[in-house]
Amino acid sequence: MLDYKVVVDSWKISAEVDVLVIGGGTAGSVAAISAAREKKKTLVVEEFGFLGGTQTAGLVTPMMPNQIDKVPLNRGIDWEINSRMMEVGESGQWPDGNMGWFNPEMLKVVLEQLVTDTGADILYYTMFEDSIMDGNTIRGVSILNKGGRAAIIAKRVIDATGDADVAARAGVPFFSGDEATGTNQPFSVRFSAGGIDMPRFISFLNSLGRSEVTQHPKGSNTPLIHTAMVWGRDFPLEPVFRQAVKDGVLLETDGNYFQAFTVAGRSGEVFFNCPRITLQVDGTNPFHLTRAQILGRRAILRYLAFCRKYLPGCENASITSIAPMVGVRESRRIQGEYLLTAEDILGARKFPDAIARSNYPIDIHSSDEKGGMQLHHLPTGAYYEIPYRCIVPKVVDNLLVAGRCISATFEAQASVRIQTNCRAMGEAAGLASSISLDRSAPSRGVSGAELRSALRQRNASL
Repeated sequence: MLDYKVVVDSWKISAEVDVLVIGGGTAGSVAAISAAREKKKTLVVEEFGFLGGTQTAGLVTPMMPNQIDKVPLNRGIDWEINSRMMEVGESGQWPDGNMGWFNPEMLKVVLEQLVTDTGADILYYTMFEDSIMDGNTIRGVSILNKGGRAAIIAKRVIDATGDADVAARAGVPFFSGDEATGTNQPFSVRFSAGGIDMPRFISFLNSLGRSEVTQHPKGSNTPLIHTAMVWGRDFPLEPVFRQAVKDGVLLETDGNYFQAFTVAGRSGEVFFNCPRITLQVDGTNPFHLTRAQILGRRAILRYLAFCRKYLPGCENASITSIAPMVGVRESRRIQGEYLLTAEDILGARKFPDAIARSNYPIDIHSSDEKGGMQLHHLPTGAYYEIPYRCIVPKVVDNLLVAGRCISATFEAQASVRIQTNCRAMGEAAGLASSISLDRSAPSRGVSGAELRSALRQRNASL
């Protein structure tokens, strides 16, 4: 960490703001919108040249479901983004009510418009370097970009890096991996393929009997398709995969996890939630991330060959995109004022300072080469809540942490990490930062009950 007094005396100060958001991804872009709408001078710093994080750079589409009886458990800015995407025909609604069937390329545009329309500023192509500390209070960060090294001074900072980078450098204690072994969940390197004859592909999937095909989902003319395969789970694609392994087209591990979707606005394309990368899966280790990209691209070529040879309608398929960002399910998790547990989730626990609601199951992917996954569902019709205290880190003042790196156990994080929850946490972090400024109080001093009431006034479902 860097000393605030030294930085102020001798560094180049590139900006001074009320609220600084580090990371313009799923949580960060929403945090910036939320803070700027409260008339706070807001800047979001992003390493790519666009917003969206795993949604756009990681190609993590569609959003995972989070609704009961087709009613979303989170609304607010999440609902606004989904509705805007539906309006422009770049997202659709699943039969279960999920509105997050989105085109990643258009989401870049919509998020950027929403952020800039609030008056917030964006700084692209910029890496976070270190936290600037005044005792236990964060005062800003140092950054690196083509302009060199500089400092940004801020009254409040929101860590939306996904990996708790700002918090870790500021001295916030954290966890990583499962409590027994320290092993993280596997990575993914997602991709999309085009040139697919959809009528033939749909006919083939329908013949299997268990794939999901919706010809006219609400909001888009693109047919909704979902198909998947995991060894030993009685998926109808398993014999096809087994033949491909026998023929040498796929490796045995390629069948550990396979999932494919269409998305709105991308006619003739299919997006793949695979390949899955196991073993060296520390999302804060650049060597692990590099290995994942290399192994991922090799596996993608095998999947492409498999599609062309074994899936009718895909004979002329070609790669249309490979995610420039490795999909990291879990890395650092901060130690916050409250630690969310699996018991809280499966027990559908409610909190007076709740900032988000979810009924997504505990979804743990095995990190060994045999693959597999565990799903632990809540009772039908039940949901749990995420308290504000989970985004308030121990030790450091005027810092909030939003996204998949909040204070939660390994099992609990496997449920809270989905996009709709991260957006809700980002909205809460932006609003809480504004309230703390208005009250001249540290971020941890914000009343969770007051924050919940304020979120309700802004259309949050709480």
